[in-house]
Amino acid sequence: MSYKVIIIIEKDECGYYAYCPELKGCQTQGDSYEEVIDNIKEAIELYLETLSEAERKKYLNKEILTASIEVNVA
Repeated sequence: MSYKVIIIIEKDECGYYAYCPELKGCQTQGDSYEEVIDNIKEAIELYLETLSEAERKKYLNKEILTASIEVNVA
């Protein structure tokens, strides 16, 4: 069975960091965007294997909204 899962990817001077806010503790890193995508996909698949079907539905049935806002700094 396949699931759509939300991930957040952050980039800094050390590379890329990705995590899944729906799955507490499910996170990884990589030197490139492609590597972090592969790594987080594997981490999510392994995480989901540890959950029951009911737990999967519970954790993956959230709506997470993201947005960018502009703020002024004095």
